Amino acid sequence: MVLKRIGGVPVGDCVTLTDVQEAAVRLAPVIHRFPLQQSQTFSRMSNNQVFLKLENLQKTGAFKIRGAYNKVAKLSPEARDRGIFSASAGNHAQGVALAASRFGAPCTIVMPEGAPEAKITATQGYGSRVELAGATYDDAHLHAKRLCREQGGTFVHAFDDLDVIAGQGTIALEIAEDLPDVDAVVVPVGGGGLIAGIAAALKALRPKTTVYGVQASGAASMALSLREGRRVTLPGVATVADGIAVKSPGELTFDHVKRFVDDVVTVSDDAILRAMYAFLERTKMLVEGAGAVGLAALFEEVLPLRQKKVVLVVSGGNVDIAKLASLHPMDRPSPVGVAKI
Repeated sequence: MVLKRIGGVPVGDCVTLTDVQEAAVRLAPVIHRFPLQQSQTFSRMSNNQVFLKLENLQKTGAFKIRGAYNKVAKLSPEARDRGIFSASAGNHAQGVALAASRFGAPCTIVMPEGAPEAKITATQGYGSRVELAGATYDDAHLHAKRLCREQGGTFVHAFDDLDVIAGQGTIALEIAEDLPDVDAVVVPVGGGGLIAGIAAALKALRPKTTVYGVQASGAASMALSLREGRRVTLPGVATVADGIAVKSPGELTFDHVKRFVDDVVTVSDDAILRAMYAFLERTKMLVEGAGAVGLAALFEEVLPLRQKKVVLVVSGGNVDIAKLASLHPMDRPSPVGVAKI
C-alpha cells in the first residue's frame, strides 16, 4: 500500500492537506465564504471564546455542497452522463442535486420516508428526481445503491468517499485562516465525512488544535464504534437531529476519526432542542438539530473546554418549520445556569 503523509505522519487511505487545498480551488467559484462570527452571548454562557462557522448560511443551507460538488466535479463526463445516484437525509441530497445541475447531469436522490418536506422540495427544485424509501438514511442508501446498479449510474456517497471528505475539509482551511490560534473545533458527527475532512486538514495545519465530534445520543454510532474499537451498526436511530441520524460510520471516515479526532461525545435530544432555541433567541438564526449539537455540548459541559478559543461548526439550517413548532425542550434550567430558553 502506498502511504500518504499528513503533518509529517505516514498514513494509509486518508485525504491529505494537498487534497483539501485542491478541493478549495475547485470550490472557490461555487461556495459562499463566510468569516467566523464571534458570539459574545455563547462565550459568556460557556466560559469560552466561542466562534461560529456558519455553514447554515452556505448554498443549499448546509456544508454538504462542498463535498458533493468536489466529487461530481472530479467525475469524468462519461460517468456524469450515466446519471448520478445518491442517498441522503436531505442536506447531501441538495448538494449533489445542485452539483449535478451545474454539469447538466441527470440525478436521482433517495431519501428516508420521514425526511423533512423542506429538504425534499429543495432537492427537487435543483432538478433532481427524489424517491422516498425506508425509515432511515441507511435504508435509503441501500435502495439508492440498488437503483444505481440497475440503471448503470454513478454513485456519490454521502460521506464515505475521499473526494467528499476532502471537500468537507475545506472548512478547516477557512477556520485556520480566520483564527490561527484556535484551541478547539467542535464538529457534528453522523457518518463522519465532515469531521474526517476537518480533522485531517486541521491536524496538518494546526497539530495542537483539538478536534471534538458531537453526536445525538439516539444515533451515536461513531462514539460507540470508537469505544468498541471497530465499526458498530446500531439496530435503529431516533433523534431530532435527522441530518446525523446514521446507523453506522463509514469505513474511511472511521479510520480518519481514529487517527485525527481527539474525542466524540454525545448529547440528548433535549439538549439539542435547547441549543436550537438558543440560536433562534440569541442569534436570530434557524439552525437544524445536527447544526446545534456543538452548542448543546457546550451547554451540557461534556467537553473539557474552559477559557479556550472554540469554533463551533454550525453544519446546516434546513429545518421543517411545521415540525419546529411542535418541538420543545423540557422545561428545566440550562445546565450552564442561564435562564431557560
